[in-house]
Amino acid sequence: MKFLDQAKIYIQSGKGGDGSISFRREKFIEYGGPDGGDGGRGGDVWVECVENLNTLIDYRYQQHFKARNGTPGMGRNRSGPAGDDCVIKVPPGTEVLSEDQETLIADLQTPGQRALIARGGNGGFGNAHFKSPTNQAPRHANPGQPGQEMTIWLRMKLIADAGLVGLPNAGKSTFLAAVSAAKPKIGAYPFTTLHPNLGVVRAGDFDFVLADIPGLIEGASEGAGLGTRFLGHVERTSVILHLIDATQEDVATAYETVRGELEAYGADLDEKEEIIALTKIDAIGDDELKERSHALEAACGKLPLLLSAVSGSGVKEALFALARVIERSRDENSNVPAEPWRP
Repeated sequence: MKFLDQAKIYIQSGKGGDGSISFRREKFIEYGGPDGGDGGRGGDVWVECVENLNTLIDYRYQQHFKARNGTPGMGRNRSGPAGDDCVIKVPPGTEVLSEDQETLIADLQTPGQRALIARGGNGGFGNAHFKSPTNQAPRHANPGQPGQEMTIWLRMKLIADAGLVGLPNAGKSTFLAAVSAAKPKIGAYPFTTLHPNLGVVRAGDFDFVLADIPGLIEGASEGAGLGTRFLGHVERTSVILHLIDATQEDVATAYETVRGELEAYGADLDEKEEIIALTKIDAIGDDELKERSHALEAACGKLPLLLSAVSGSGVKEALFALARVIERSRDENSNVPAEPWRP
């Protein structure tokens, strides 16, 4: 299944049914009177979060969604039935944005959540609604109200506890494959990863979800490389694992490049807790590794972890460091008091 995290669709709620103009005409009944029924309400458009979905690829092939119109009223005081709703099913972590791609309409994170996007039009009143002692034979009825139509954007952000960031070829996919059952594409060339990958990781008795996104390069915030579009998938994470290739000469510049792109992207990514690690340490000598570790420490202000996903050296330490931050974050979120009920 192809991964697609953004889709533009057109929605339209149903039109309300027209009211009916009718008079009761039966044999041997002298005074009939008006008996036109009301029109049915038009269907609504809902967006619902469901399980077992991890892509928006379905909305590349179908972009138009319309709810059913309400049925017009009929004689003998028969009201028309309401139109069926249109339910758009999306994966967890999907945001519904307006056409400007900035105004947030709904944020669906857990299965079962629903959001009303477009309300159907009300049905019109039939002429039986307007009868009165002074107007015993009304000959008018209301038309049904029109539905709402709009263009919206669906943007999916993966729900992960930790995210992997770094320059291309920093060893992110290799690390994910080594610590989880995920099978990302791995190659000895830049931009092997073209879309995010998820893996479930276990550190002792603690499980968490780790997201790997395509590499960032200098100028990514301005569209260079694959840009910063996929950074949205680490917005919901508790911690970022920043991997830096130990085989490159200037590790400090590599660190500063990625940090600059995180700051340019915004969404407080640069303020998230960050764990820094030098990867591929088995590919260089001890003296060279020590020198680059000190250079990176001077650039970031903290001692980096040393690991190799191929040999497994330092991998457990990195996982337990991530687990400690995630567990602390979960405890803090669980202790947040609920907002008091208000009428």
